[in-house]
Amino acid sequence: QVQVVESGGGLVQAGGSLRLSCAASGSRFGFALMGWYRQAPGNQRELVATITSAGSTNYADSVKGRFTISRDNAKNTVFLQMNSLKPEDTAVYYCNAIGRLPPNSYWGQGTQVTVSS
Repeated sequence: QVQVVESGGGLVQAGGSLRLSCAASGSRFGFALMGWYRQAPGNQRELVATITSAGSTNYADSVKGRFTISRDNAKNTVFLQMNSLKPEDTAVYYCNAIGRLPPNSYWGQGTQVTVSS
């Protein structure tokens, strides 16, 4: 059974930094794609950043230059380093992992990030 567990959220002042971690387990063939999404109250869930097992990354325009995604394939772990945080970054951040065989999508329970002005 696949499990996806996030950690590292919290409260930070604008301009500060946070680092999110996500560990996925239970997939015999690992995860082809891992990433972070976020959902603010009243908004739809949106992509923040993704990374393939080969290290190719994709970022939302709103976080480019401030956030960095990375992963440890051996541990099926993905990280999101968030710098220069803004109040509009406040949201629940969800980790997503896409398996290989089959390519199912798995979600974590979410971690709250709150940026105060």
